[in-house]
Amino acid sequence: MAPLKSLEQNHPDIDSHFQTFCASHGIFSVEDFLLNDHYVLAALAEQEPNPERLKQGITELLSIIDSQHQPLLNGMELLEDALRNKRVLATGCNGIDLLLEGGLRVGQLTELVGPSSSGKTQVCLQAASSVAKEQMGSVIYLDTCNSFSPQRIARFLDLARDHLLQTVMNNILCHSVFDIFTMFDILHQLELKLRSQRGAQKVHLLIVDSISSLITPVLGGSGSQGHALMTSAGFLLKRLADEHNLAILVTNHTVGGEGGIPKPALGETWKSIPHVRLLLSRDRGNNTCSVSIMKHSSLASGKAASFVICG
Repeated sequence: MAPLKSLEQNHPDIDSHFQTFCASHGIFSVEDFLLNDHYVLAALAEQEPNPERLKQGITELLSIIDSQHQPLLNGMELLEDALRNKRVLATGCNGIDLLLEGGLRVGQLTELVGPSSSGKTQVCLQAASSVAKEQMGSVIYLDTCNSFSPQRIARFLDLARDHLLQTVMNNILCHSVFDIFTMFDILHQLELKLRSQRGAQKVHLLIVDSISSLITPVLGGSGSQGHALMTSAGFLLKRLADEHNLAILVTNHTVGGEGGIPKPALGETWKSIPHVRLLLSRDRGNNTCSVSIMKHSSLASGKAASFVICG
């Protein structure tokens, strides 16, 4: 974590005198501070020549730490937030919307898992077109495989009036992303934009197609850095969803599991991150896709539905 010295410029109470006091007790960083009992630290400050100034520094540092997370909410506040803000966004795929009782839930990260050519990108494009048209808000689309197709989105929309088609298409902002660090940069920029915007066009949906193509390359080797990057990416996406009332849709491919049975890629660490996990398969004979719930925060696993690929 950040050294205490890095906080001095913006927080005058954390001055050289306070840093020297902390250093005398083995505290050089915010992490060191968190490992100490601040009541004991305040008692030690009382024994110093200028105790009030030191206690102001302790209070300031606690305030900085508290500002890094959302306030705790009780059950009623969580329920009110869910009823007021956590609505659902229709994907435009009737089978998925019926299965999920309306569509993608705002405030949650939904993962769509399936083998190659199972229809994952199709669902992403359809969801982007549906939300951009019905909600008249922005959709952020992170394309990692050059699979984004404005022509297919235009066919989904099937709008006769050119000016309305242009308006809806302008609501979809596509970024080509080919490594996890570029994704982090875009997500952090988005976070700053969402925190500062007032009355601007609201972002409703964030799509990453596919998350596994960004994470898999950093998981190789015996070190833990790749897993740390994967976990950081997951928690950043979930924070964006919750704090800014976005629906987030990511895609993941499958790998061989026990007995050759396909399973989602990215392993057990990633498994706990999505709120909702859907398994997609496709019958290429008649372009019918089957989707089933592997994991859901409020619906039973194993439920399934089907829909037809078109467009």
